[in-house]
Amino acid sequence: MSLRDTVLLGVLFGLICFGLGYSILNRYDPGKLGGTSDAADYCEMVRDPLSIASYRPFVPALAKPFFWAADGRSGSWDPALFGMLASTSILTAATAVVIVAIGLEIGFTYPVSLLGALLFLLNFDVMNWNLAAYVDSGEALFLTLTVWSLIVGRWYLLPLWAFPGSLSKETFAPFAVILAFVWWLNEKPRRPVNLLWILALAALSGVAVLLSFSSAGFFAGSIHYTVRMQQYAKVGFAHAVLRCLTAHEFWYTFMWLLPLGVWRLRSMDRRWTWSVLCTFVLALLMGAYNDALGNTTRALFNISGPLLSLSVAAFLVEAGDRQRAS
Repeated sequence: MSLRDTVLLGVLFGLICFGLGYSILNRYDPGKLGGTSDAADYCEMVRDPLSIASYRPFVPALAKPFFWAADGRSGSWDPALFGMLASTSILTAATAVVIVAIGLEIGFTYPVSLLGALLFLLNFDVMNWNLAAYVDSGEALFLTLTVWSLIVGRWYLLPLWAFPGSLSKETFAPFAVILAFVWWLNEKPRRPVNLLWILALAALSGVAVLLSFSSAGFFAGSIHYTVRMQQYAKVGFAHAVLRCLTAHEFWYTFMWLLPLGVWRLRSMDRRWTWSVLCTFVLALLMGAYNDALGNTTRALFNISGPLLSLSVAAFLVEAGDRQRAS
């Protein structure tokens, strides 16, 4: 895409995202709802420059300039929530632009690529998590950029996504490394230098995670994380896997994305399909280990959403073409 088209799409997608997430400004505060306090922690980090309420600082840091601009001038809007919505809208819009670029790179037409990006934006997951004062939009963007780097053969860019991705959400580190490694295994021929870029991605991601945990109190953060990751023991691992797959959030997100998306997967890039499948399984196992229930869906969507959205777009356009031909 030309620079003009990229900027135009970015602005368009950004405005769409702001509209999709607008409800957190006037209708409800996600930090005050039951089930999780994460959104409240992120908003606290936006308001207080010294806050270490969370070890996921990237998105709240991106939100701070918008908070400063809105503080005292936002009327009924909470300036911290405004900052989070502005930053997550930018990150989610950027993800949609990268999806269009990926679609064009793998041979789809512009309309199919654009439809894939719009289907991604209109998914249940985006409105209810990525644009609801959480940090998943950062993980989604840098995982999608990881895929784009692999598709265009620019493996040397992988380490560039390590720090912002891991500082957005610590799960980016294992997901990106497995995604890239499985991709490398499916390469023909396999270039050893590309494996070195994967190792660099793993090393820098590990450093970023350690730094973020240290900033929030390494030992306290580690103990909290360990305790949370042992919740599955209350129900058993196999039952925890089932609970993740039967959570209503999973079905709201994937009930149309999976059935329509699988029809076109055979014609998608085989390396991407296998990488997503293996990383998807890893995320599911991690979610079961934490007994994360519907929260596991966020990671599953960030991993598979771009692939399935483009696959659904191709399926729908081809179905329309067949109907017109008949």
